[in-house]
Amino acid sequence: MKTNSALAHPNIAFIKYWGNRDQALRLPANGSISMNLGALETRTSVTLTEAASADRLVINDDEQSGASLARVSAFLDIIRQLSGQMAFAEVCSKNNFPSSAGVASSAAAFAALALAASRAYGLALSEKDLSRLARRGSGSACRSIPTGFTEWQPGTCDEDSYAQSFAAPDHWELWDCVAIVEAAPKPTGSTEGHALAPTSPLQAARVADTPRRLQLCREALLARDFEKLADVIEQDSNIMHAVMQTSTPPLMYWSPASLLLMNEVAALRRRGVAAAYTLDAGPNVHVICTAENHENIKRRLEGLPGVSWVLPSPVGGCARLLDAN
Repeated sequence: MKTNSALAHPNIAFIKYWGNRDQALRLPANGSISMNLGALETRTSVTLTEAASADRLVINDDEQSGASLARVSAFLDIIRQLSGQMAFAEVCSKNNFPSSAGVASSAAAFAALALAASRAYGLALSEKDLSRLARRGSGSACRSIPTGFTEWQPGTCDEDSYAQSFAAPDHWELWDCVAIVEAAPKPTGSTEGHALAPTSPLQAARVADTPRRLQLCREALLARDFEKLADVIEQDSNIMHAVMQTSTPPLMYWSPASLLLMNEVAALRRRGVAAAYTLDAGPNVHVICTAENHENIKRRLEGLPGVSWVLPSPVGGCARLLDAN
């Protein structure tokens, strides 16, 4: 049996994706911009098993069942339909970072799975079509297919909703120091959270203002303007969490340690240190900084109450195939 393997990085969204226009196709309510995290990775292998009667899923050496297996099988059904091959698959995936804690584990997982599984089933998809495919598993996974700094175009339908790179990893040596305050899976996952977004009275205003924030973020990244970048990504993060906190039921992902970290980063920037915070759907705080001060910031964060450890990462590349066996 031939095994196809792929590697993908999680990404940190600077302008966030929250809420869908179409839940089944994962067509987003708004566009988004992110940076791939090169030091963090998911490695996924896919082996077709002609004699099997069902798919099998192993994550970090633990056999999966229930909702996790059903979600992966549904994603594989899309690939089986595209390829015309109906064989079941054994999927083995490993992360070098916490799962389900707001570090975009599902983005890396479905980006790696899209690439490995499409090859296992005999498909050779373009980057655009891989991004579209990954989106069907997890919306933000589409941004982990291209390299470096990427933008997800919301599009109007399945065919034109995908991510593409607008700057390579070496365009700007930014780092993300991820302060882990909680490594356990969050009580409400992102998929469930996206469905609640329309219940917030703030979501419509957030979506309407997103083009402005996208433009500011894109301009800041291309100009390497850290102060402009910091202002817009912190505002965007706060707006998204305001939507979460005012949905029905409310989602409170922040912890006391999250708030302490946000205040610490704000204090650092007031002292002239290039640092900015952003949080995805979870309590862990991503501290964006420049290459020259990431080690000092990492040490500073590690000394704060409630921080278990810090994962530092430079900008990462695209999803890629690994050696097949």
